[in-house]
Amino acid sequence: MKTSAAVPLRLDRISWRAIAELQSRGMRMLLLPTGATEQHGPHLPVNTDTVIAERLAEAASAATGVPCLPTMAFTVSAGHTGKWPGTFSLRHETLIHAINDLGDWAVATGWERLLIVNSHFGNDAVLRVALDQLRLRHLGTLQIGMVNTFLLSASIREQFFADAEDLHANRAETDLMLHLAPETVVMEAAEDDPDRTAGTVFSHPVSQTSLNGVTGLPSQGDGERGAALFAEMAAALTEKVVAGLTELPPLPPEHWFGASRLPRI
Repeated sequence: MKTSAAVPLRLDRISWRAIAELQSRGMRMLLLPTGATEQHGPHLPVNTDTVIAERLAEAASAATGVPCLPTMAFTVSAGHTGKWPGTFSLRHETLIHAINDLGDWAVATGWERLLIVNSHFGNDAVLRVALDQLRLRHLGTLQIGMVNTFLLSASIREQFFADAEDLHANRAETDLMLHLAPETVVMEAAEDDPDRTAGTVFSHPVSQTSLNGVTGLPSQGDGERGAALFAEMAAALTEKVVAGLTELPPLPPEHWFGASRLPRI
């Protein structure tokens, strides 16, 4: 089912009767935005990742009619440690359990497709573990996937990583926030800090690689460039959501199992 909505459809802002009516018309897909509550340098708010994920998911919802779940604002940000105030992190296993619980409830209440819209690098590995558990446990009843907003296309990736491969609170994120929530950005406080991870063998948390919580060139932030980037990201996400409304597994069910069923994951 593909519909078009003038405004985003937030599942938390409608009644159970409205949700039941939505499902009766064939809508069985949900969007789950995941952000973070963590330091983003001296110039950006700690909800930067949450704002980006939520606004992109809402844009795709408005374009397709696919409802959004409330944005997950507390996720995995432990790599930022306590060096800078403002970061709140769940344990990795806590987020894995939370995503599993939400997926189980989605299945139990009639949803068949769940797309996670993630804007925080630190969530990637954890979300993929939960995704793998859910897709195996609900094989044939729930299709689940994830998109990282900064990797929606080659062009978008290039813009995000232009000033730092290990980016954080960099030019692209500053561009986006100057467009989405300019009142929360303090540009006079923006301080560039270079990417120090080139050629490293090991993975190092931000506290070991950045002096001020930034990796990149936020001083070059520009709201007009942010508006163009957001439009490109929203269009790319919408395209994926539209495809997800009708996507089926490449092989039919008779090819899914061998002699025995999978153990419960």
